[in-house]
Amino acid sequence: MSFVVVITENVPPRLRGRMAIWLLEVRAGVYIGDVSRRTREMIWEQLSAGHEDGNVVMAWASRHESGYEFQTLGASRRLAVEFDGLNLVAFQPLANEG
Repeated sequence: MSFVVVITENVPPRLRGRMAIWLLEVRAGVYIGDVSRRTREMIWEQLSAGHEDGNVVMAWASRHESGYEFQTLGASRRLAVEFDGLNLVAFQPLANEG
């Protein structure tokens, strides 16, 4: 079991309802829970299939050097990047930035 956080933006209401089956929605679009790896992977499959034009990030506790791992779906200014084995977040510049 590991602690999981899922944050959704602009996803269909049916997907938000589906997430509430397995996780607790503590704020609009923010879900937390303690789930097995198998359940986490099943939730990710649901998110992958149903996020449509929205975006999603899932983070969970792990034995990774940083103590966590995360993955993302959909368009966002935040990009997951790997640097020397660490998962970090980079920001894309706004369209009007030079």
